[in-house]
Amino acid sequence: MAEQGFMDKAKNYVTDKISNVAKPEAEVTDVDFKKMGLSHAEYLSKVSVTNPYSQSIPICDIKYTLKSVNREIASGTIPDPGSLKASDITVLEVLLKVPHSILVTLAKDLGADWDFDYELDIGLTIDLPVIGNFTIPLNKKGEFKLPTLF
Repeated sequence: MAEQGFMDKAKNYVTDKISNVAKPEAEVTDVDFKKMGLSHAEYLSKVSVTNPYSQSIPICDIKYTLKSVNREIASGTIPDPGSLKASDITVLEVLLKVPHSILVTLAKDLGADWDFDYELDIGLTIDLPVIGNFTIPLNKKGEFKLPTLF
């Protein structure tokens, strides 16, 4: 029994120390229409990540989901997008591809104003030393104008 108490204390100590370690911080700084493709519209999201460590940190992946009117309109994963610069700010670009068929459906739902509200969820998974894989959850809400062909 005394051994179990010691193990619990050791786990609590390690958990407390890890929770107080500085971790990278991130925010979605921009989401804008980029271009119209043959089968989809492209929106570009920029994510600014601050790395407090003196060494670069590998990014495992970036997962994203773009929603409008409580519907998922785009999602995906960007595997192995590089690393965070040491003791610096890294700006990551997340390209969101929305199929034309979904844009047409949104246009019918929206009517004349062509503005639609969106919610973007991003999970930025990085490989922190000692801690292992750590996901930074990000969320941004805003409004887009639907792209027009004219």
